[in-house]
Amino acid sequence: MSLRRPIFRPALLAAALILGAGGLASAAPRDDVTIGMGIEPAGLDPTVAAPVAIGQVVWQNVFEGLTRIDETGKVLPQLATSWTMSEDQRTLTFKLRANVRFQNGAAFDSGTAKFSLDRARGEGSTNPQKAFFSVIERVETPDPTTLVVTLAEPSGNLLYWLGWPSSVMVEPGSAETNRTKPVGTGPFRFAEWRPGDRLRLERFDAYWNSEDRPALASATFRFISDPSAQAAALRAGDVDAFPEFGAPELYDGFKDDPKFTQAVGNTELKVVAGLNNRRTPLNDARVRRALMMAVDRKTLIDGAWGGFGTPIGSHYTPNDPGYRDLSAEVPYDPAGAKVLLAEAGYPQGFELSIRMPQMSYATRSSEILQAFFAEIGVTLRIVPTEFPAVWVDQVLKGHDFDMTIVAHAEPLDIGIYARPDYYFGYASPEFSKVIHEAERTMDDKARLALYGTAQEILARDLPALFLFVMPKLGLWNADLQGLWRNEPIPANDLTDVRWVR
Repeated sequence: MSLRRPIFRPALLAAALILGAGGLASAAPRDDVTIGMGIEPAGLDPTVAAPVAIGQVVWQNVFEGLTRIDETGKVLPQLATSWTMSEDQRTLTFKLRANVRFQNGAAFDSGTAKFSLDRARGEGSTNPQKAFFSVIERVETPDPTTLVVTLAEPSGNLLYWLGWPSSVMVEPGSAETNRTKPVGTGPFRFAEWRPGDRLRLERFDAYWNSEDRPALASATFRFISDPSAQAAALRAGDVDAFPEFGAPELYDGFKDDPKFTQAVGNTELKVVAGLNNRRTPLNDARVRRALMMAVDRKTLIDGAWGGFGTPIGSHYTPNDPGYRDLSAEVPYDPAGAKVLLAEAGYPQGFELSIRMPQMSYATRSSEILQAFFAEIGVTLRIVPTEFPAVWVDQVLKGHDFDMTIVAHAEPLDIGIYARPDYYFGYASPEFSKVIHEAERTMDDKARLALYGTAQEILARDLPALFLFVMPKLGLWNADLQGLWRNEPIPANDLTDVRWVR
């Protein structure tokens, strides 16, 4: 069974076209590609670390899951060909694909799948989405192609979560070395990594899906953080594509150049100024609301991302089912913000620091927030912070920050605010109860209504400043096809990428 769109590849002409006394043979399309990325992953195992750059290299290229998510956001079968749910909605039985092998020759079967799920949910797991697997009570393997997953309670999102990069299947013998030498069941295998420069994948010719082997023989990821250097690399032909171009102010400069394709698509990239709700004065809802009132989102989007972006009022995007536009719930009102600060006991304002990752959107947004806050008497001290390593250590794990700013890229991840030890330090029994009910509700309409309530709670409590959704500013060689235009999940899926000439 083919799970991907058909790929039409021009065949090599066996005969030459005879022109006069000479012959001219048509050239074959290229079978290599160089993809540019603004952030280099710190490792290559998406099941043990959070940064999305990991999945943008290896998900669907090296690693695959029981299910997968396509460019429209739909859940499709992958290493599981089908599944059935019990009447009490607590037992999922998967039929697994036979004759699948990992790139090291090891067989994929129900034992491998059980190992992967148990590893993700185990006591020592560092899986970035470990909370998703907590609903699993036990995993059984009646035979090599049958996997039975028993749940502690119904889970309306489990099949969706199983399609995420954090849920990919790993081979027990290589699991501990996947961080530097990933081994999966996907159509590409790891070839080399030159840290600080590039990473190369090669086509895996023993890939299980013989009907849909990729057209590309190799793919190189180049890591270029400077936005101007990204533009220069594209124009020089050193890079064939930047699926997420990092210089919105330079984007229109490619508009009239027939050598390039531009694609402005939807993403899940929610730019959020996270607040440490554990610390004074940010543990006061009046202070958080005052900070939000000081922000003119439209001006922020214009200055930080060239006018590309959609204001949001909660941790949800217009892309997501059940979205509610709450961007006007806390309107721009600096005068009102000063009144609230005085009520909270800060008539002269106060000082905050913001840990700022080095990405361009974060740098620009921090500087604009600094100016906004100055208008209400709040001094914002900007602390540049290396991302991902230092940011993960100090903010995500260490909670050593007042404010930070980052684009949360995971789809439908509003439930992070219910996690007891997450970096925001937000503790709301009301919100946690709503999220728990949403995640265990199997009826789509009822589940989306609960997510609507969750959005309203966040828009009211403001555990973070909800700013805007970044679009996907795709830019690539006009002869290249098959890159995703929209991004329902962070990915550079190369399985359909090909050159047309």
